[in-house]
Amino acid sequence: MKFRNTIVTLLLLAWAAGAAAQVGKYRNDLALGVNGGYVLSTVGFSPRVNQKMHGGVTGGVSFRYVCEKYFNTICSVQAEVNYAAIGWTENILDAVDAPVINAATGLPEEYSRTINYIQVPVFAHLAWGREERGLQFFFQAGPQLGFCISESTKTNFDPKQANFADRVNDVTAQDTMAVENKFDYGIAAGLGLEYSHPKIGHLQLEARYYYGLGNIYGNSKQDYFGKSNFGNIVVKLTYLFDIFKTKNREL
Repeated sequence: MKFRNTIVTLLLLAWAAGAAAQVGKYRNDLALGVNGGYVLSTVGFSPRVNQKMHGGVTGGVSFRYVCEKYFNTICSVQAEVNYAAIGWTENILDAVDAPVINAATGLPEEYSRTINYIQVPVFAHLAWGREERGLQFFFQAGPQLGFCISESTKTNFDPKQANFADRVNDVTAQDTMAVENKFDYGIAAGLGLEYSHPKIGHLQLEARYYYGLGNIYGNSKQDYFGKSNFGNIVVKLTYLFDIFKTKNREL
């Protein structure tokens, strides 16, 4: 239901943008480029799993099409095809917030899962500032689709021999469960700055948040987890170069 409502909202926004295009200043600008950055991620498990931020890299190709300038707002569609290493890192503590020691190894228990995705976000991109030479501030938001291509685990203990006696949170089913739902979807939104110059192209610095609407594990009454969705904080740098631009544009 949430996903259907989101699609309806985006379609209404697209209709509104199309109506506004009738009175805006025409643009027909296409830019391509590359992006790279760092992702901090967690998984919203229910029952709850204590976690720290899981760090990973992301990078890929970017596309932007500028369709109009409406008053002072530069309206675009920006999309990406990215690789992203996301997942979760468990914060295994006892009742007094001290690390839990594993009896077999004598070391504090550590566990993290890295899940590698191909992600495709598509944004409505709104910017204010200088189009040609100088800085713009921008906001962008839209749906994001993802597909799991692989996963790996890093741990220093056997999950079957975990120290359950000292753990304040003994939820460990996720430690031995592979990702069940390869397809992921959700909503992403970001804020950033862009510097543009005819000789060098466009440089964007952005902070973005992604909220997953799907779950990596089944969430029926028979499944262990009722919820297992991603939350990601992304900081990335994007470089775009112009393929074609509007001739005789009206500023």
